Amino acid sequence: MKLIILDRDGTINWDSEDFVKTADEWIPMPGALDAIARLNHAGWRVVLAANQPGLGRGLFEMAALNQIHAKMHKLLAAAGGRIDAVFYCPHAPHEGCDCRKPRPGLFHQIAERYGVELKNVPTAGDGLRDIQAGVAAGCVAHLLLTGQGAQFRDRLASGEPLPEAFPAGTPVHEDLAAFASFIIEREDSAQRVRATETA
Repeated sequence: MKLIILDRDGTINWDSEDFVKTADEWIPMPGALDAIARLNHAGWRVVLAANQPGLGRGLFEMAALNQIHAKMHKLLAAAGGRIDAVFYCPHAPHEGCDCRKPRPGLFHQIAERYGVELKNVPTAGDGLRDIQAGVAAGCVAHLLLTGQGAQFRDRLASGEPLPEAFPAGTPVHEDLAAFASFIIEREDSAQRVRATETA
């Protein structure tokens, strides 16, 4: 199975310091839905792994989260794409759960649901927690310079590396569209190599 795991806020949609609490507040970033559709058309199944501490803090109810995801699925379908499943941590930071990123619990839930090993599975997100959780689960974690990741754009442009908290060699992309292009082009290149070797 070709599986990709994505973060949500700051990766697919605009993030908010006050949390995305309603469907009206859920606004996709330019090119993000088309990026998921392109991955789907290339044979990738896309699932989400997202912290949703607003639930644990009582800032919104499950009904609101369901409405947000219903909007996301509807807009994605209109763009020709789909997200297979949404895995989320509903806990507040103080609850000490295993599913809140940077812990890898959500990723382990995904592995169990799909019956797959996560070694080398691509994952992408905009924050350090996303990267740490993905790496802890065995994934190849890609940082996007959107959402929280935007703070590193000037640093990287000047030739400085990411802060030491990031795993060495973390792949970096401008946004979800650039990540999708990288994944698809890498696979196309690998297929061309295999075709040459078997010719």
